[in-house]
Amino acid sequence: QVQLVESGGGLVQPGGSLRLSCAASGNIFSINVMGWYRQAPGKERELVAAITTGGSTNYADSVKGRFTIFRDNAKNPVYLQMNSLKPEDTAVYYCNAVGFRFSYWGQGTQVTVSS
Repeated sequence: QVQLVESGGGLVQPGGSLRLSCAASGNIFSINVMGWYRQAPGKERELVAAITTGGSTNYADSVKGRFTIFRDNAKNPVYLQMNSLKPEDTAVYYCNAVGFRFSYWGQGTQVTVSS
């Protein structure tokens, strides 16, 4: 099993920055990909960014050039640096960990971009 705990959400003005953190515990060596998803009210959950154990990254078109997913060491924790935030980035952000035959989710952290 893998447990994921997110932190770093909050209220920020348009153009501001936030850094989200996802700390994984448990069987972390079985994780192949970690990612950040978000879900805005009335919308489906969507992929924001993902990073593999090899360091390959993938971003949604809407966040390219503004968001960066990275980690300090091989696995843990994983961060999402969000710059130039826009009101449309407002959502609950979820951390996700994927391995062979499993997918775990964190509890989510609220990000609100508003003046």
